[in-house]
Amino acid sequence: MGRRPEPSLPIGAIVLAAGAATRFGSPKQRLLLPHVLRRLEAAGLTEVVVVQGAHPVEAPGARIVTAADWELGPGASLRAGLRALPAETEAAVVALADGPALAPEAVRRLLEAWRSGAAPVVAASYGGERSHPLVLARSAWGSIPNEGLRSIPVALVACDDLGSPGDVDTPADLGPLGLAGDED
Repeated sequence: MGRRPEPSLPIGAIVLAAGAATRFGSPKQRLLLPHVLRRLEAAGLTEVVVVQGAHPVEAPGARIVTAADWELGPGASLRAGLRALPAETEAAVVALADGPALAPEAVRRLLEAWRSGAAPVVAASYGGERSHPLVLARSAWGSIPNEGLRSIPVALVACDDLGSPGDVDTPADLGPLGLAGDED
């Protein structure tokens, strides 16, 4: 088990798993979500909310909420997840269900940067490119547009040495992640 986040700062996690997965051809969330949940647990996060939408999912150890308006975009799904976190939650780690190679150390590194006051929103970067996961302070929760967090300013935290969390859009994307044999 990884280090736990500081108890004085309640931290939650949101896993966005609401999309239709049309390019994949089947509900990829069902295949990839267990990998993401294990990695969040290894990072020490215990308050995890999984947001479903187009397809129902199973998420042992996590709370599942449904974003009825998931078709509006990832921001709508994120807002549904944030509403489900306890009122005392100070920040949320945001991860994607289609990023099964998420490094627990990336989560810890982002939380450390956020705690040090880097910015209300910090995001992992790989090769200088903004990516996931992100840490979103409660003060930024009210400004999430439907298209998601891409338009919100962030402080980047280099995670090049940890490897990208992956981005599974098609079954062919599973091979490089070592998941090709895991398809439904």
